[in-house]
Amino acid sequence: MNKKITEAFSKGKAFIPFITCGDPDLETTENLVYAMEEAGADLIELGIPFSDPTAEGPVIQEANVRALSGGVTTDKIFDMVKKIRRKTQIPMVFMTYANVIFSYGCERFAAKAAEAGMQGVILPDVPFEEKKEFDEVLRHNGLDLISLIAPTSASRISAIAREAEGFVYCVSSLGVTGVRKEITTDISAMVRLVKAEKDIPCAVGFGISTPEQASAMASQADGVIVGSAIVRLAAKYGRGCVPFVQEYVASMKQAACTL
Repeated sequence: MNKKITEAFSKGKAFIPFITCGDPDLETTENLVYAMEEAGADLIELGIPFSDPTAEGPVIQEANVRALSGGVTTDKIFDMVKKIRRKTQIPMVFMTYANVIFSYGCERFAAKAAEAGMQGVILPDVPFEEKKEFDEVLRHNGLDLISLIAPTSASRISAIAREAEGFVYCVSSLGVTGVRKEITTDISAMVRLVKAEKDIPCAVGFGISTPEQASAMASQADGVIVGSAIVRLAAKYGRGCVPFVQEYVASMKQAACTL
């Protein structure tokens, strides 16, 4: 278990923002990391763009297209992370897809991610039953493979929790990422099943966009993850998005911590 990820949950409810690397460009991505940390983010998810991001809704799909069209590569992202690490040690994890790692080379990817200063990886398209080949290589390099559970995972939650590292990503809604008007999943029941098996933080993502939703989800889990609403701001304001994202993250962090 990566200690830096555990520490992200040690100061109360954690707020975890997601951004797509290279949208609108890598310089802006770097500045967003600093701004989000200053606004109260406890851990940051960096999306490595992919041409077929199956877990993502239209907002993040379009961000992936913009980033790839702008010439973003995995190596350029590693170089950006190294620059970030000169200024901050905030815990960070990559969110990407199996093909990105396969095409780069699993052992090479894990070694470079660890060298750059990352703490973990989220692979939404890798089922629990098929995670071993990734898990072993990542773990060897000191990186946590973050496990996901969904409303349909009920019978498998105990098994997933038993082997989970870092934190458990609780998917709040069926389908792809994206802003939702209402979240009806019983997150507290999912969290109870995880905690009965292992003492590990649980963070809720998919569909959270308002302070009210952040507060409600934080009351049921250890942290809140927000992606599409932030990526939408990056799409709207482009290179000028940093202050708008910073203000939004500050409001969401405050809501998550005010119970």
